[in-house]
Amino acid sequence: MSSRDVLKSAATSASYNVLLQVVFRVLTFLLNAFTLRFVSKELLGVVNVRLTLLYSTVVFLSREAFRRACLSGGTEQNWRQIINLLWLTLPLGSLWAFALGSVWLWLLEAPDSHSVPHYAPAVGLFGLAALQELLAEPLWVLAQAHMFVRLKVVAESLAMVARCALTAVLLLSAPQLGLYIFCAAQLVYTGTLVLCYAVYFLHFLGSAEAKRMCFPLHRAGELLPSTLNGEAISMHSVCSGFSVVFSGERYVMTFLNVLSFGDQGVYDIVNNLGSMVARFVFLPIEESFYIFFAKVLERGQKVRDQRQDNVAMAAEVLECLLKLVLVIGLIITVFGYSYSDLALDIYGGSLLSSGTGPSLLRCYSFYVLLLAVNGVTECFTFAAMSKEEVERYNVAMLALSVSFLVLSYFLTWWQGSVGFVLANCLNMALRIVHSLLYIRRYFEGSPWAPLNGLLPSPLLLFALGLSGVISCLSEATFCCDRGWLFRLVHVAVGAGCLLGVLASVLLSETRLVRFLHAQLLSRYTKKET
Repeated sequence: MSSRDVLKSAATSASYNVLLQVVFRVLTFLLNAFTLRFVSKELLGVVNVRLTLLYSTVVFLSREAFRRACLSGGTEQNWRQIINLLWLTLPLGSLWAFALGSVWLWLLEAPDSHSVPHYAPAVGLFGLAALQELLAEPLWVLAQAHMFVRLKVVAESLAMVARCALTAVLLLSAPQLGLYIFCAAQLVYTGTLVLCYAVYFLHFLGSAEAKRMCFPLHRAGELLPSTLNGEAISMHSVCSGFSVVFSGERYVMTFLNVLSFGDQGVYDIVNNLGSMVARFVFLPIEESFYIFFAKVLERGQKVRDQRQDNVAMAAEVLECLLKLVLVIGLIITVFGYSYSDLALDIYGGSLLSSGTGPSLLRCYSFYVLLLAVNGVTECFTFAAMSKEEVERYNVAMLALSVSFLVLSYFLTWWQGSVGFVLANCLNMALRIVHSLLYIRRYFEGSPWAPLNGLLPSPLLLFALGLSGVISCLSEATFCCDRGWLFRLVHVAVGAGCLLGVLASVLLSETRLVRFLHAQLLSRYTKKET
């Protein structure tokens, strides 16, 4: 597969993943809004923070290292060995599920049995759901490496619909089941995911399409156990640190009891709302273009020792991606400050819009900007790093994880739930600095300067600044306790300002516009014609 084909596939994957994340988040928000009418916020806090943390930690620590190691070598690999290697996620996941489940049951404070019954069985069932999802891991990696982008969209969409439908039915028919409702929904989600991947590959392997593609596997029986390689071990060390950094506030809430279960539930809802665009746009970009950079660049090699056309393409894509996420992040930061109160009031009423909710979402708007830049810089950095550089980064990640947890505790003690976001901002800024320094050294002495993508045009900065001032004045004048008519006026003012910002992007960021047109719009135009 040529570099241009890889870029096209990465752009296609990113666009499908964006669609998937939109569907996922819309269903999740609707389900949360529906759930709030039937269960207590304490039970919701246990499910969305403690049990989800157990599930996500087991899955992340079991598979993320294998994903990064196995996807970094492209499609020209010994895929029988790679697939066999990926089956090690299941015994590793079993160990993590047993160890962490024991901690969740015997070391952490259990919720009140009257308000949140069935806690102990729920821990075991969420651990089982994590193991069930790991059954699909070899097929997931195989599909990602060969750019089967529609398979992921279909599988995860069906799984999400099944989970939401079962949750709604059980909440309406048997709300007394409590945590068992969410356990059953999670097991159905992971089971549907595994079933979709299994059915697809059982049909695909050995088919005429597989032969035409020269697909490396021919029979389902070729999946056998093997041994772990050194790169996966290095990546596992990095991902262990990432698990703490990515979910650090959940660990602090779970182990140090700095917030009540009710406050944890409110924080989780605001956190999901604040990270909506990050999940919609930034995560799909990071996942898809990590694969692109890993395929185009030679890991651990200097720029001058690689194919110059591949390096030039990687530099151009990196610069345009940085500009894209920077523009989106700046827009979210500017408008998020003035529309946080309104968004929370519409979504959750006074439960979310009163107290620290608006301040929390405003801080999150700035955090999204840092999250956007970090996602792109890190996906390039980890695609280009050598094994030795990854191992050196392990030490930095360990120190960063410890300092982040300590900082989260003290900032939460000082500022409540807002302290979690402040700690995340500081942590993200440090990671961005590390990645920027690596990228600068990587391209030093070459004709390419992809970090110029972090320099917005003066016209765009002026439009954003003016929009921020107008939106703040609009919020103070029209929002949010003067009725729906004034709220609509506030929304209209923001929409006008947003159109002005988008116009400034079209006029001043012409290189970004050409990149988006070439990678996205032109493909859809060709399909129509």
